[in-house]
Amino acid sequence: MKIGHTTGFLPHDLVAYFCFEFGFHESFPIYSGGLGILAGDHCKAASDMRLPFIGVGLLYRQGYFSQTIDEEGTQQVTYTDSDFDAFPVAPVLRENGSEIHVEVELPKRKVLVKVWQAILGHVRLYLLDTDLQENSPQDRYITHQLYGGDKTMRIEQEIVLGIGGVRALEEVGVKPTVWHINEGHAAFMMLERTRTLVLQGLDFASAHEAVAVNTVFTTHTAVPAGHDHFSETMMETYFKEFYHDLKITHKEFMDLGHIPETTDFNMTALAIRGTRSHNGVSKIHGGVSANICRGLWPQIEPKENPLTYITNGIHVPTFLAQEWFTMFDRHLGQEWRNKICDTEYWSRIDKIPDHLFWSARQTLKSSMLYGVRDRLATQNFRNLGSETHLDRMLKFADPINPNILTLGFARRFATYKRAALLFENLDRLREIILDQERPVLLIFAGKAHPVDKPGQDLIRRVSDFARLPEFEGRLLLVEGYDLRLARRLVAGVDVWLNNPVYPLEASGTSGMKAGINGAINLSVLDGWWGEGYDGKNGWAIKPGPADMDPALRDKQESRTLYEILQDQVIPLYYSRDKSGYSPEWVRMVKHSMASLLPRYNASRMVDEYVKNFYLPASRRGTLYVENNFDNARKVSSWKTKVKNAWDGVTLKRLDTPRKRINFGDALYFKVVSELNGLEPKDVVVELLICRLVKNPQPCDFKHYRFQTSGTEASGERLFELSIAPDLCGKLECSIRIYPNHPLLTHPLEMGMMLWL
Repeated sequence: MKIGHTTGFLPHDLVAYFCFEFGFHESFPIYSGGLGILAGDHCKAASDMRLPFIGVGLLYRQGYFSQTIDEEGTQQVTYTDSDFDAFPVAPVLRENGSEIHVEVELPKRKVLVKVWQAILGHVRLYLLDTDLQENSPQDRYITHQLYGGDKTMRIEQEIVLGIGGVRALEEVGVKPTVWHINEGHAAFMMLERTRTLVLQGLDFASAHEAVAVNTVFTTHTAVPAGHDHFSETMMETYFKEFYHDLKITHKEFMDLGHIPETTDFNMTALAIRGTRSHNGVSKIHGGVSANICRGLWPQIEPKENPLTYITNGIHVPTFLAQEWFTMFDRHLGQEWRNKICDTEYWSRIDKIPDHLFWSARQTLKSSMLYGVRDRLATQNFRNLGSETHLDRMLKFADPINPNILTLGFARRFATYKRAALLFENLDRLREIILDQERPVLLIFAGKAHPVDKPGQDLIRRVSDFARLPEFEGRLLLVEGYDLRLARRLVAGVDVWLNNPVYPLEASGTSGMKAGINGAINLSVLDGWWGEGYDGKNGWAIKPGPADMDPALRDKQESRTLYEILQDQVIPLYYSRDKSGYSPEWVRMVKHSMASLLPRYNASRMVDEYVKNFYLPASRRGTLYVENNFDNARKVSSWKTKVKNAWDGVTLKRLDTPRKRINFGDALYFKVVSELNGLEPKDVVVELLICRLVKNPQPCDFKHYRFQTSGTEASGERLFELSIAPDLCGKLECSIRIYPNHPLLTHPLEMGMMLWL
């Protein structure tokens, strides 16, 4: 299936995508959750689009754990070693038939790493494995378990992925022109690439620029504590020989991972300093990340710093139920597969006859309920429950008559996702779901990390509520959350609940999967839903301020949730006509699908990476290395000059500000700057002007550049500007100066700026 295009890529171009986990299918368990599924969808979309693209990750014997829930609601964790013979992988071989192994240095030893490959469509995935007889038992275990072990295990896994990954590609003979690290786990990759250039004779600063300019970094974490960091002592233990190869001091090395007001080496800081394209995974998350990382561009307002966003998307062919494939083929034509991102095309969903559309939804719901019943039966009998109890538990989950409004909540049981928000006021909840005329079925599923005790307590709380006599059969907690169960739930429920603490949901993709299958989202306006909600394609809970008292916030947002359910969701679903369904409900479902499917798919997401990051990074990478890295040297030398001079740069206004002008009148500005050894071409002096509004955004301002016009007797440089603003009303004007060079990726990447 070819979606999108490869326009702009040259024959030698290749994107290398590094990630700690990849989720392609439940039969290939080298993933745990959202990050891995997103990485898998990214690769699938790249394959669909025929991009020159490879992935690099680790081959785990143990992916994420299997989950059961006992009769007390306690999560039980089981890890099972995978048999690589059952995986779609094979060792990468040399021309002589021998396996490709590479070495990575760890304290006082070298570890051998085997390189495997998996071919997934048109994408090749290279996976690294230390489980070799030549390694010690300790080192064989490095790649054994995803997210297992302590800090030592984590840093060694990240060294194998980042440093070992670069060496593996070199040994295989693969030469990427663009490098993409998905989350900070692989950031050591940039150090190895820099080390290689330094050993070839390039100075560190120039090598660092040459590496950073064609490297992309995506962050998925919305809280500072979620970013990997290691102590200075640990970094010294693992990298003292390494930074000797880089020809930099201990302090210079530690500064690469330094964040103001912290002492640890931060992998996100390393990733940002070692890349020139950086993004969050939704509009809201981009702003949150820019604020978290503001210290890396200290004189730039977070709204303007280089950290931007590309909103996540899902791989439609993976998560769209087969019933919709058949329906779209019949009523939209088979060309829909090549119209994934065409918003106008998807308005045709409205032409599908309502009764057929509803029938497809009910078929999916029945299938989902059959699957839920099977899992609950296994769960019940393992916990020594009786058949009578099972009958009571499954009374409302009836696949033969799936006409009860069904709400789904399925995701990782982290505290910020607030699985128990629905139970904030049990009296209100009883009033909502116990209505005999308009009943409601609630289905919950999800795992908590094995060391996340509060998350496990949440599972136990939901289990306790499910065992209350009045909720028995109306609230189901399903164990064994995995991709298979997730596909059934997102395709089968009527309403998809998501109520995280704002703004901690970086993006979230389960609601996208539900939306393209005809479930309607009811969510806090966070992550992707902050952009996806249009007022007609679902329901939204407006979040309280981020600094609001948590208890008060939960109380207010749960009240909004109850009100939406009582006043809008339930009445709309049960407003059935003689056909047995609600025409208005079907109309909302169709609009939801038509508005979400073409926007929140992985093809659109990857296309944005191609246009905004991959192609520019490839071109700049070529520009920086040509003529023996001449431009990389120029940029690094220029940056050194600016850093040494900037503290002495000043800006002063000479003209008299005017308080009032008539529309069309010209404004004249005159400033002088002490450039402290810099040239006028090294800086931009700029006027920003906009109408006076509360909390203006960068896009509200018009930008005008001053022109240099001579030198004052004092040696200060003179800059002048004359404009006739095409704005009226109260205006806000500001003047600023910042470093500028034509080879920069982002005009503000130096993080330096002075304002008048």
